[in-house]
Amino acid sequence: MSQPLTIAFTKGRLEKPTVELFEKVGYDMTFLSEKNRQLILNSPDGSLRILLVKAADVTTYVRKGVADLGVVGSDVLSENPYGYYDMLDLNIGVCKFSVASTKEFDPINHQRKRIASKYPTVASDYFKEKNEDVEIIQIQGSVELAPILDLADAIVDIVETGTTLKENGLFILDDICRVSAHLIVNKSALKHHSAVMTLINDLEIVIEKGVEI
Repeated sequence: MSQPLTIAFTKGRLEKPTVELFEKVGYDMTFLSEKNRQLILNSPDGSLRILLVKAADVTTYVRKGVADLGVVGSDVLSENPYGYYDMLDLNIGVCKFSVASTKEFDPINHQRKRIASKYPTVASDYFKEKNEDVEIIQIQGSVELAPILDLADAIVDIVETGTTLKENGLFILDDICRVSAHLIVNKSALKHHSAVMTLINDLEIVIEKGVEI
């Protein structure tokens, strides 16, 4: 029997649509339905080995060769852009990066702005393109608090429905870019594991037909 494909799935919001996408490709993913607290699961036919990991760790597992492939949001890739091949936009988990603040904030104010974000690279690049001088304040928790508590003038964050922003009195000032789940591949696995390209080709066919997840 050939070696199973080891794939790092992102736990949480992306897990369900990722499983549904792989089912559309033809994989029997029922072995994940009774995972309980297991973080490493093997398909009964031995073709897949799934690692359930946090989003921020997916690139590390793939880069180090622990996983052959990974499914992770492009938000994570924007902050960790090296050491793997970004092969495919899976068109799931779609949301966006946005700039938001309170209604009192004046975006035309030419003073140096304080921008809070979990994504310092995205925030810095956005304001650099606008030739604006900003201080980036990296926040790991609820970034929406920063403008409310006057820690920052505005935030850069992922927005899906906008409900959390509204509930905290924040408004979108600008949309930066689209965010979605991508398939990334270990550089060595792409060359030496024959099943990798088969999976990529199968996913491309499904996505081209239109994935509604």
